[in-house]
Amino acid sequence: MTINDLKPSELWGYFYNITQIPRPSKKEEKIVAYLLDFAKKNNLHAKKDKVGNVLITKEATKGKEKLPTVILQSHVDMVCEKNANVVHDFDNDPIETVIEGDWLKAKGTTLGADNGIGVAAQLAVLASNDIAHGKIEALFTVDEETGLTGAYALEKDFMSGKILMNLDTEEEGEIYIGCAGGKGTKAYFEYKTKETPKGYFWFKVSVNGLKGGHSGSDIDHGLGNANKILNRFLYNFIDKDFKLVVSEINGGNLHNAIAREAHAIAGVKNKHKETVRVILNHLLADLQDELKHTDPNVNLVLESTDTPSKVIGAKMTKNLVRALYACPHGVIGMSHDIPGMVETSTNLASVKMLKNNIIEVGTSQRSSAESAKQDILNMVASVFKLAGAKVKHSEGYPGWKPNPESAILKVAIDEYKKLYNTAPEVKVIHAGLECGLFLEKYPELDMISIGPTIRNAHSPDEKVEIASVAKWWDSFVKLLENLPEENN
Repeated sequence: MTINDLKPSELWGYFYNITQIPRPSKKEEKIVAYLLDFAKKNNLHAKKDKVGNVLITKEATKGKEKLPTVILQSHVDMVCEKNANVVHDFDNDPIETVIEGDWLKAKGTTLGADNGIGVAAQLAVLASNDIAHGKIEALFTVDEETGLTGAYALEKDFMSGKILMNLDTEEEGEIYIGCAGGKGTKAYFEYKTKETPKGYFWFKVSVNGLKGGHSGSDIDHGLGNANKILNRFLYNFIDKDFKLVVSEINGGNLHNAIAREAHAIAGVKNKHKETVRVILNHLLADLQDELKHTDPNVNLVLESTDTPSKVIGAKMTKNLVRALYACPHGVIGMSHDIPGMVETSTNLASVKMLKNNIIEVGTSQRSSAESAKQDILNMVASVFKLAGAKVKHSEGYPGWKPNPESAILKVAIDEYKKLYNTAPEVKVIHAGLECGLFLEKYPELDMISIGPTIRNAHSPDEKVEIASVAKWWDSFVKLLENLPEENN
């Protein structure tokens, strides 16, 4: 069985088309061109704004003219992550999909179901001739994953609808009515290189085998963070007589993904060669015990390597390692308003060596409480400033304040109950959604967020549950068909 054999065939057919179109964040030209061509072929009105957001409009079907205009919204970009042993050019290569049991996933890369499934559902509705609905405004935004650029730049008169359904949720049977706000913090360490010392054992240590995941929705799952694990190993050697020197350190990639892989090239005095292996074996055993329920495939690999030509200065090495060790990662606080919901978190996302002797450390902070978000921002910034780094914060994005009295929420719950004889769960998500930014531009919007079940988003283990797509699609269509008329 392949993706083209799945039901509903219209939705899966469009999702297959989307997987064939490279669409990294900030490089969405090909998918935008596809959307505009789709609109032309289906005789639908389309417009594109200055940053690339696309709005395709479809008039109400016969007999549904009195239904309110509904905005259907998804983002067109995808997180581009792959396993280290996979050769894939996200700028040019299509995604290769494979069915494994009840799930659809990709071969060693992210799948792009986040948010390609939402885009496919919009296209299936727009192309349909057998779904009853009021006027549809299908909004496709760009660059959600790396900057929310499309949502930030959305013009106030681009849309006319008062109801918005965001299709970027990752759990069928749940309706989201709020989300956390977020901001990024980057630290920059400027270092001087030194001549490589004599009489040293040089090695490369790598962290791999971790699941990775979304830094919002997966932050409370107890997953391993490759940057923290690598630094935990290096920390053993910065004091005493080891005289640790580092020539290279890199880990993680995206601000909104929990780091899966990291490595360093380092050296200690020759007499400590065997101690390096002993410490690694002990740490690996500890990690396998600590993560046996959440990240059981964690692995540390040690191999000897050639002598590097230059190394980072000893003082900077100590400052960096200590700062990375002290930098918080994970859940900082739980909500007292909504049981079981993470209120505040932070993610040690990446460590990258840049040009001109700069090491960039990327982190991201989230909270549904603005004051708590600022508090964790200050905490992270303070750690790096104490270590002598320069710190910069991103612009960030607002949270989406829940509205339990939402009219569209009540209809969505009722229709789901009628269809499946059970009520959906109503939740607030710790991950960021574009809805908070929409609300700033269109304060009258009544919004919900829905979607099928997706696991391990933002990692090469991303997968979407096939049965959940069909179930979500059926409830989505029923909701469109049964919205109350505006004059009721």
